[in-house]
Amino acid sequence: MASKYDTNPLDQDFPEKARAAAEGATQTLPNHGSETRHFPPVAATEERTRRFPSPGQAMPNFSGENLPVYEGQTFVDGRASISRKVEKVGLPENVLTAVPYIPWYLGLVAGLLILFLVPKSEAKVRFHAAQGLAAHIGILIVTTVLGMIGTLTDIASIGNAIFTLATSIMLVIFAVKAWKGKPVHIESVDDLTNWLEEKIKPRK
Repeated sequence: MASKYDTNPLDQDFPEKARAAAEGATQTLPNHGSETRHFPPVAATEERTRRFPSPGQAMPNFSGENLPVYEGQTFVDGRASISRKVEKVGLPENVLTAVPYIPWYLGLVAGLLILFLVPKSEAKVRFHAAQGLAAHIGILIVTTVLGMIGTLTDIASIGNAIFTLATSIMLVIFAVKAWKGKPVHIESVDDLTNWLEEKIKPRK
């Protein structure tokens, strides 16, 4: 006997057999006119939605007792950390990280002095001092070479003037960023920066 689940695709009489099997198995129940039964409404016995207390208010636990209130941790202002006084120098940190980038060889002298005076524990200050010093040394080398070539051709002299102006603007931007506590990284002088910071030790 064929069933409605017989799905043999090779049987040519399959559609008629499946239809006959389905009609014989399907039954329609008589309708006696009964009404649809509805569920009774839910009584309003639920508690109101519990809300979280405002900051500074006590939070009740399951027994109804108030839990102690703990004040949130106060975060230190970043501006206070960069303006703190550096030991053995007495100047704010943001000033010491900015002055090595001042152009016209002022930053070169400042970077040397900071590396000689600031202890190794002040890693951030020493890094900017070494990086500013390395940048000045690189600029000095390039301007010296261009100046020597400038005695032979006017193009080198023009290039030297443009390079000096561009690097001066760049150093001013670096100084402002360091003074504001923003990171300054000159990738081209990384090796020289690390060498200077390691070799120039603070004087006790």
